[in-house]
Amino acid sequence: MNDINLDQIVESVRNYVGLVRKHPIKAVVEKLYATHKYGNALPNFGDDAAVIPFKDEYLLFATDGMMTNLIINEPYAAGKASVMVTVNDIYSMGGRPIGMVNVLASGNEEQRALIVEGIEKGCHKLRVPMLGGHLHPDPEIKTPSLSVAILGVAKKLLRSHMAKEGDDLILAVDLNGSPGCHSVVSWDANSGKTPEQLLHRLEILPLIAEQELSCAAKDISNAGILGTVSIFLENSGKGGTINLDAIPRPDSIELNDWLHCFQSFGFILAVKPENSKKVLELFSNRNIDANIIGSVTQNDRVVLEQKKTSRVLFDFKKDEITGIRYKGQVE
Repeated sequence: MNDINLDQIVESVRNYVGLVRKHPIKAVVEKLYATHKYGNALPNFGDDAAVIPFKDEYLLFATDGMMTNLIINEPYAAGKASVMVTVNDIYSMGGRPIGMVNVLASGNEEQRALIVEGIEKGCHKLRVPMLGGHLHPDPEIKTPSLSVAILGVAKKLLRSHMAKEGDDLILAVDLNGSPGCHSVVSWDANSGKTPEQLLHRLEILPLIAEQELSCAAKDISNAGILGTVSIFLENSGKGGTINLDAIPRPDSIELNDWLHCFQSFGFILAVKPENSKKVLELFSNRNIDANIIGSVTQNDRVVLEQKKTSRVLFDFKKDEITGIRYKGQVE
């Protein structure tokens, strides 16, 4: 773990493509924010899904698009991943999926067949129906695209902007896996597991929400572990400390690669210290590696710690990732 120093980690995270590609989000969100006055969705400060109050529950509405290189190089994996990432978005907010639709653009029959086969496999693995969508059968093999939208429902919510000062930062990952797709740095902890095992694992998130053990969480995206935790803190209008030595990691992968990995099962939660033991037990009982990796602070800095050394990863007084930062206006 000491093969790379903190300065190198800071530079690597700040310049990682999976995180840098988040920068344009701010301009899009600001342009479309005025449309939120229509309807009754709750204000969104970086949530993985839109939240729409419905009767005595909440509808969750999310979408995700696959990176072009992944579709071109690994079309079957892209199809599977399109299901997994949207399903994770719903569970990360304390919800359960209802159904999905997709928009697929591919004019190559073989490529299209592999994408659809991957979607089918993902749906069977996670027991979620693909209910419809739209097909563009014209794009050439080098210009495909795939997006999936998902609807879910939640009784209680886990949100991206609700981390509070003094909360423990709990990282939960499944170390029982192996390196995933070749096109992106990823960790596959889904292959080889039954649908029952996968759903038993994911059910921890709505259970935590419904028992009110936490109200804040986010799934580990292609920004990687440190990138996603930093976005979580940015969205919450907070800072935090992260102890690198406390991050669960498999022996088979170097620290820097692990910090960048997209996780097929990976979540960061902000938990009041009095609830942390119970949350850690819930994950442990379902064979998930979870640990307190740091804490939420009131200042604007994300600080990395390792043994007696520390470095500032982000200072939100001058740095932006998504530019979405909760300032206490609306819960």
